[in-house]
Amino acid sequence: MTKDDLLAAVSAKLGIPKSQANELVTLLFDQIGTALEQGERVSLPGFGAFTVTERAARTGRNPGTGAAIDIPAKKVVKFSPASALEQSVNK
Repeated sequence: MTKDDLLAAVSAKLGIPKSQANELVTLLFDQIGTALEQGERVSLPGFGAFTVTERAARTGRNPGTGAAIDIPAKKVVKFSPASALEQSVNK
């Protein structure tokens, strides 16, 4: 599903124009992004939770040359699906 498909589904389900659905979906994504930028956990009951975790620095290898490279530490977003979502996917 693409964002355009999501907008069409939201528009049809709520009976609103696609432009309003775009505003709604964009606002939702922006709010989730803002909360994650601030280090907050975003929990959506029945769907899952987004969290920010720290990935430690490590040494990797360039697959072309085999040379060792330093990979810096960084923050990553992780998603943990809710059990209801997992069950619906695994029917």
